[in-house]
Amino acid sequence: MKKIFQWINDLVSIFYPRLCIGCGEALQRNESHLCLRCILHLPETNYHLSKENPLEKIFWGRAKVENVFSFLYFRKGNTVQSILHQLKYKGNKEIGAFMGEMYGKKLADAGCLADVDVIVPIPLHPKKMRIRGYNQSEWIAMGLSKGLNVPYSNDFLVRATFTETQTKKARFSRWENVKDVFQASRTDELAGKHVLVCDDVLTTGATTEAAIQKLLEVPGVRVSVVTIATAK
Repeated sequence: MKKIFQWINDLVSIFYPRLCIGCGEALQRNESHLCLRCILHLPETNYHLSKENPLEKIFWGRAKVENVFSFLYFRKGNTVQSILHQLKYKGNKEIGAFMGEMYGKKLADAGCLADVDVIVPIPLHPKKMRIRGYNQSEWIAMGLSKGLNVPYSNDFLVRATFTETQTKKARFSRWENVKDVFQASRTDELAGKHVLVCDDVLTTGATTEAAIQKLLEVPGVRVSVVTIATAK
């Protein structure tokens, strides 16, 4: 039966080939989302292998964080931009889980987040959730959860206020736009935990900072941050 399904999949792929998000070439049977060549050429930051990295400086004097890591460098026109575009605007939520698991395994091998208790994705407002149909950060959290073998939860952080897109805003404007939009919830369960906040991309850090500040109001909470990409 398995061979029959594989034969059907192979036949379908002749007429509707699965294409690599990075280069557009047809994927092989054992490949998913990205071909092996594109995976090998991903612009990895390797920040999780450094005791200090430039991303930590984003939050200096703004929010106390334990660790800040991003998997890949975002540059205009590179493969990472294509991945994020697929994730946020093309409905390809599975690429979020795929990239999250890939990075989660690297983080697990490095042992740098071994004491994390729960992964918390940056939430969307319900209005934006209805428009997009899914939260891309939640799918990243799913992948990180599998790679790190740490549970994820949507129950500890709520986005209570709808905000405009941050894309074209300057750093201060971004902060003004999001500083009061989040609320921590189920704080009794959250108290004393090391929380890993995850999102798709880290730029000025305004949205992430606003979420961190609310989580740090809960007694004993420590926060680390992971994103798939950074523009830094």
